[in-house]
Amino acid sequence: MSVALKSRLASLALAVALVDPTSVLAAETKIPAASITVAEQLRDRALKDNTGYEIVSSLTTEVGPREAGGPNDLKAVEWAKAKFKALGYDKVWTEPVTFPKWVRHSESARVLGANAQPLYVTALGGSAAGDVTGEVVRFESLEALQNAPADSLVGKIAFIDFEMKPYRDGRDYGKGSRIRNGGPAAAMSKGAIGFVMRSAGTDSHRFPHTGMTRYPAEGTPIPAAAMSTVDAEQLTRLLKLGPQQVHLKLDCGWDGEFTSYNVVGEITGRTKPKEYVVIGGHLDSWDLGTGAVDDGAGVAITMAAGALIGQLPKAPARTIRVIAFANEEQGLVGGKVYAANHVGGLKKHQIAAESDFGAGRIYAFVTSAPPYAKNAEKQILSVLAPLGIDGGDGTGGPGPDLIPFAEKGLAWASLRQDGTDYFHLHHTPDDTLDKIEPAALAQNVAAYAAFAYLAADAEGDFGSAPKPDAASGKK
Repeated sequence: MSVALKSRLASLALAVALVDPTSVLAAETKIPAASITVAEQLRDRALKDNTGYEIVSSLTTEVGPREAGGPNDLKAVEWAKAKFKALGYDKVWTEPVTFPKWVRHSESARVLGANAQPLYVTALGGSAAGDVTGEVVRFESLEALQNAPADSLVGKIAFIDFEMKPYRDGRDYGKGSRIRNGGPAAAMSKGAIGFVMRSAGTDSHRFPHTGMTRYPAEGTPIPAAAMSTVDAEQLTRLLKLGPQQVHLKLDCGWDGEFTSYNVVGEITGRTKPKEYVVIGGHLDSWDLGTGAVDDGAGVAITMAAGALIGQLPKAPARTIRVIAFANEEQGLVGGKVYAANHVGGLKKHQIAAESDFGAGRIYAFVTSAPPYAKNAEKQILSVLAPLGIDGGDGTGGPGPDLIPFAEKGLAWASLRQDGTDYFHLHHTPDDTLDKIEPAALAQNVAAYAAFAYLAADAEGDFGSAPKPDAASGKK
C-alpha cells in the first residue's frame, strides 16, 4: 500500500449518500438460497486448497521484486498473463499504463565526527539525487517541522522521528505516510539541504522502509531518505550527546517514461456476462524485498478465488473479473487508468474489492451498499462468519487501486485484514515469502471466493452509479 490515502478514504465514507437518489426506489437486492449453498461449499473447499500460496510462491520466486518501470516489471506482466491462462480463465488481456520512471542506484548515510558510524537508509521513491553533509535537526512530528522558523534549517538536514505503533487496522500509517509525502517539502521550505525520517514502519529491525514522496512545483528538490527504526533511535541518542553531522548520499532520480500494463482475467458469467464483479491486487512492488505481502498476496488471493469459482460446475450469473493492477506504489497509476478506461461502463460493475493489506486473516466485512442492498450484504456476511469474519465497526473503504473508480460511483466491498504486523514488513527487504502463513492466506481466498460468487449471483445490484459532479451538479 502507498500514497496518502486516509483523507480520500474519509471522503468516500459519503459514497452511499451521493449515489443517484433514485436508487432508493430500487428493488431489494437478494441472494437466492441455492447460491448461498454453493458459496458455502466453495468457501469450505477453498480453505483446504493451496492455490493461493502456490501463486504467490511462483510470483516471488520466478519474478522477484517488481518495481514499477524496473527490470522485472514486464516480466511480471508476462507471468500474470501466463498464470491467468494456466488457472483456466476464459479471457485474459492487458491494458497499457504509462508513467514516469524512477530509478534507485545507491544510497548511504553516515554520522561524522567523534561518534562516526553508518546509518541504514533507503531513498524515498521519487527522491532527488544528492550528496550533502550537514548538521541534523530533529523534529518529533511533521507539524513541528512545518512550524519551524523560516530559514532555520539553511545548510542543515531535517530529521523527523515519529514512531508508528502497530494496530490491527494500521491506523498509524496515515501519520507515517503524511510525513513521507510532506516532509521533504516542509524541509525545503525551511532551507534544508536534505531530509531523513524514521521509517513509516513498526518493526525493530535494521531495515529501512521506502515509499513515495512528493515535492512542490517550486524550488530545487532535496535528497530524501528513510532510515531504519533502530537507526533513528540511535541517531536520537547521539543527538542527546550534542550536535551531529551526517553525510547523506543518494544516487536516484527520474529517467524518462515507461509503459507497463494492467493484466485482466475473466471467468465468464452464466447469464449476465457483460456485468462484472471485480476483485484484484497490484502486481508491482518496491524493489527492496520480493513483494510477498505487498502485494503478491493480494494478487494470489484474488487470482485463486477467481480460479476456484471457474472450477464450479456452473458459473455465477455475472462475470468475475480479476485485475492485477500496474504501478500502485507510485500513485495508483493502474487504478486511475482502469477507471478512466471503464467509466462509461461503471453501472456494469456490480461491486469491487481489492486485497492490498498483506496476508493476515480477514476479520471484518463491510460494503458501500445502499439500504436496498444491505440485506444482501448480511447474507454474504452470514457465509463469511464461519471464517471468523463479522461486520466489525461498520467502517471501511475501497482498496487503493479502486479509489479513483469509487470516487466516480463504483460500489465497493472491504474485506478487512489483520494488519498488526503488516508494517513490520511494508516496503522493506523483509517483505518475503516466508512471512506468509498458508492457512491465513487460504482463509483470505475462501472469503474472496465466497464474496465474489455471491455478489455475482445476486438478484439486484449494490449501488454502482455515477456520482453527481460536485462542481456542476451533473452526472
